[in-house]
Amino acid sequence: MSRLLQRLLGRLPIGWLQLTHNRMRFAAALVGVAFANVLVFVQLGIMNSMGTAVLKPYSFFQADVMISAADANGLTDGGNVARQWMLQALADPDVTDGMGLIIGNTPWDRPDIDISLTTFGVDPAKPGFLAPEIAAEAHLLQVRDAALIDRLARGIRRDEAASIRPQSPLRFETQGRTLTAYSTFAGGGGFGGDGYMIVSDQTFLSLLPSRRSTAPDHILLKLRPGADVPAVVARLHRLISDPGLRIRSYANAAQEELTYQQTKRPTGVIFGFGVLIGVLVGLVIVYQVLSSDVADHLREYATFKAMGYGPGFFFGIVLEEALILGVLGFLPGVTIGASILTLMGKVTTLPLAVTPGMAVTVFVGTVVFSALSGAIATRRLAAADPADLF
Repeated sequence: MSRLLQRLLGRLPIGWLQLTHNRMRFAAALVGVAFANVLVFVQLGIMNSMGTAVLKPYSFFQADVMISAADANGLTDGGNVARQWMLQALADPDVTDGMGLIIGNTPWDRPDIDISLTTFGVDPAKPGFLAPEIAAEAHLLQVRDAALIDRLARGIRRDEAASIRPQSPLRFETQGRTLTAYSTFAGGGGFGGDGYMIVSDQTFLSLLPSRRSTAPDHILLKLRPGADVPAVVARLHRLISDPGLRIRSYANAAQEELTYQQTKRPTGVIFGFGVLIGVLVGLVIVYQVLSSDVADHLREYATFKAMGYGPGFFFGIVLEEALILGVLGFLPGVTIGASILTLMGKVTTLPLAVTPGMAVTVFVGTVVFSALSGAIATRRLAAADPADLF
């Protein structure tokens, strides 16, 4: 290692030699940096999984514009909208079709575990509003009490889900009715439910009789090919007589909910602070190690200073130590962090994993904050007077 660093630095690797001189301190420093990396990886992994879980239900549908209630910050919260606004929107020449989307939670009392499925009520006669995988099975929903079920939902065995098909449907009880799942689609458990289910709007209303078809949760609109979505949205704001409605493009609606979940909801804020705490822990650990090392070798540094070496030389040594701690601490950190996220993903069925982008971000952050710690630790050297140290 010393020879490699000597070739890279073009000089004796003083920083490496000082770090490895006290092996116990060096090992403790690497453990501390690795721990900070693990903390950041876990928090970032959970935040990323939250983003994936938030955007996942949007991928079940295809639309250009979505109309929601004024207090609707996401697909599953907020009030209802009147179906009449869809009729008014259809008056715009660029709007070709519309569909009301009804959403609710359906409990399923299974023999081994009770789960909750976020259920979408759709019009099976309008498969154009559904993702291709789901649209191919939309005709099955025309049967009374038929359902498409999430094969990745928590509490459903993979072999059980794989056996669900029109020839071997799965019948189960929920809300006092017997539903029949004829096919499956890929969803996955999220933070607000164990999975998803799609039924026809009529089946949905039979499950939740308090809901009305005239008051869906959202209205999805299709535009003619080549239509200017922002221009249509602006016209709809003038055309629809309720000024309090949230009318935005479907893509913007998904991004707005993602931002809301990560910055306004307590869960997102907590995970964000977890990342910050991990960064601060790593910063403090590296600073303490480098500061102690500088204090232990202050006389040696003073000798170099008396020989005419400037601040840049000392900063280079401390920066060398900081980068070594950052790089070597990152390697076990990413390994342990990835293992923890993989284990958590298997237990919770959340999309938890270390992505390449996350790894690069954490590595760059580790190196930058290690260098910052080194810069702070060299301030004592800059103020030291060799005459006072001998």
